[in-house]
Amino acid sequence: MQDAVVEVEPEAALAEVSESPFAAEAGKAGKAGKAGKAKKAGKDKKKNLKMRTVSTTLIKFHSFQKRGKDEEAEDKHAVSKKTRERNESLEGPCGLGCIVIPSCQRLNNIQCFLVFLCILVISQGIVFGLVDLSTGTFQKENHLSTTESLLLSSTYDISSCLIVLFISYYGGRGNIPRWITFSSFLVGLGSLFFAFPYISDGYHQSTADSEDICQEMKIIEVCKKSSQSFQAKYIASSILGQIVQGIAGMPLFTLGVIFIDNSVAIHSTGIYLGLLEASLIVGYSLGYVIGAPLIKGNENSILPISIEDIDHHYKWLRTWWIYFGFVSLIAWFTLIPLSCFPHSIRGTAKIKAEKRKQSPPLDKKSKDQELGTSIKDFFATLWVLMKNPVFICLALTTASESLVLIGASQFLPIYIENQFVLTHTAATKIAGFVLLPGGALGQLLGGIIVSKLHMSCKALMRFIIVTSVISLVFFGFVIFIHCDTVPFAGINEDYDGTGQLGNLSAPCNSHCRCSSSLYSAICGRDNIGYFSPCFAGCTHSKTIADHKTYYNCSCIQEGLTTADDQGDFIDARAGTCDAKCHKLPLFVAFVFSTILFSVFSSIPNTLTILRIVSDNERPLALGFTFVILRIFGTIPGPIAFQIAGDISCTLRETGYCGKTGNCWIYNKKKMAYLMVGICCVCKIVTIFFTTIAFCLYKYFSKDNNDILEMPMKNLKVRKKKEQTNM
Repeated sequence: MQDAVVEVEPEAALAEVSESPFAAEAGKAGKAGKAGKAKKAGKDKKKNLKMRTVSTTLIKFHSFQKRGKDEEAEDKHAVSKKTRERNESLEGPCGLGCIVIPSCQRLNNIQCFLVFLCILVISQGIVFGLVDLSTGTFQKENHLSTTESLLLSSTYDISSCLIVLFISYYGGRGNIPRWITFSSFLVGLGSLFFAFPYISDGYHQSTADSEDICQEMKIIEVCKKSSQSFQAKYIASSILGQIVQGIAGMPLFTLGVIFIDNSVAIHSTGIYLGLLEASLIVGYSLGYVIGAPLIKGNENSILPISIEDIDHHYKWLRTWWIYFGFVSLIAWFTLIPLSCFPHSIRGTAKIKAEKRKQSPPLDKKSKDQELGTSIKDFFATLWVLMKNPVFICLALTTASESLVLIGASQFLPIYIENQFVLTHTAATKIAGFVLLPGGALGQLLGGIIVSKLHMSCKALMRFIIVTSVISLVFFGFVIFIHCDTVPFAGINEDYDGTGQLGNLSAPCNSHCRCSSSLYSAICGRDNIGYFSPCFAGCTHSKTIADHKTYYNCSCIQEGLTTADDQGDFIDARAGTCDAKCHKLPLFVAFVFSTILFSVFSSIPNTLTILRIVSDNERPLALGFTFVILRIFGTIPGPIAFQIAGDISCTLRETGYCGKTGNCWIYNKKKMAYLMVGICCVCKIVTIFFTTIAFCLYKYFSKDNNDILEMPMKNLKVRKKKEQTNM
């Protein structure tokens, strides 16, 4: 640096000396003979020149350092920008490998991609609906314990929770359509795993009485259960199928969302995501509607009464595999179309550039940060997300909302069945028809509303809070819509004072040797329900027009008598007594409105999460959201509702094949308060965490704006001073 100064500065110094008045004065003094003064002036001049040279050197050295830092920062930014541009330049034609058909390029758009993705999501939703129904039937038939049931149903959540972070992080950096194509293969494969147990024979082994009527000195051996080989195959296939479906689902709902968000404008994402989420609910509801007829033979009130009926029932149950196989074909239908899409849809780079300008992340430091592929980079990115309090609050909001959907999907049929005294098939169909329009329409409308109104992050969070409050109000109305309890002998009626509440046996049926292992409800002419014909003391039965009627019932003494075609007086009929309740349409209307407003918040919540994190962190942010959703939502959710059901159970099956089995009768009011109460608590949690996220977002966004505005203010002040000095 000093050599450079020596080479540059002397010329300026000489020019400066020659033009200086001190030099002219020194010349005159030489001519006049004043050599001493000239020598002294020369020394002063050299000293002044050295000082100027040192000052200029320091200034240049400081400028060099500053320029070096600026160039280094510019180089880093250029490398980051170049890497980003390279990642976004992967737009290509639609084709299968090297096979590119020009006429198919009109399909190379996000709309066609969304169509095939929605078909795949619908197929997986149908699998979920069929699995819930078939697993519920299997649990009732084999009297699994609560722990076994929860383990069987939570395998999907556990498997998806373990792998979603790695899929979202590394899949988000790769070819997303290839990951989704792999998911379509796994969805079909997992569906075949569920179908496998039903293909083979030997489903059922049982011994049963021909009729459960009052017979003195009879020996009751009723034990209906699946064969050991079927149980082992079903449990193994179900667990394997749940694991495969868990792996298949994560690319769909993390990488698929990212791919859609990258390919559409910022205020159009909500519509596309609404269609995607609505497809899942449509598929799940269709699975319920399709599978409801398969559980017809398992009704409590119309239980099979003979060996022939039981064998026919289980032959009918074996048709489960047809539906699972059909779903596999639907999923595999999307394999080739999805594999033809390129890494990025045309126009993706331009759309992403616009989004960076319109919606900067909350953390400005991570805006242009490039992420590596090492485990260290993975955990570093995860740690950044964990330190984002707004993101954590919104993820917890997603978890609380999932609990409401769990209650609606899995326990709504049981609730309707017991509150309005319907058969299990009818209750399941009603629940499916309520979930289908309510859930799907809510997801779709939620996405459309926030997209059309061009909502900001703060507006999205306000929307979540308002819709949650409205759904909470509807929950308050639902809890008061229930029917009066039907009189039931041994439960809330004491056999005209001859028996005790909580005990099905009474003097009128003590000689019948009845079993509480076979629930076959009947309604006596006294408008009182009985657990079975045996507990009503009925000794004879007939089948008239496919309906069972019972005669000579010793426990039924009151009520109007009617005669059949043969002149015999009917004492009871098969089935439960009419509740004389007409509140079901009102209940359906309120539940529909509740579900509608409840799912309104799903799409806005996802959009807010996508906007508050940087572009590179979005895939992992969605994956981490799913982890929180599983840990605090879908895994403990069924346990909470199962506990609520156990608490509200009035009469439980005992002594069935040596096990404590299903709950036969529930306390309606207690069930209503517990089930609806859990959903209300979840909505309150949603409002609480969304409010915290809203306040934190306002605080952090204000700080970021202040930081950005300070340099601009200083620059304006500096320019103003320069103009004043000029």
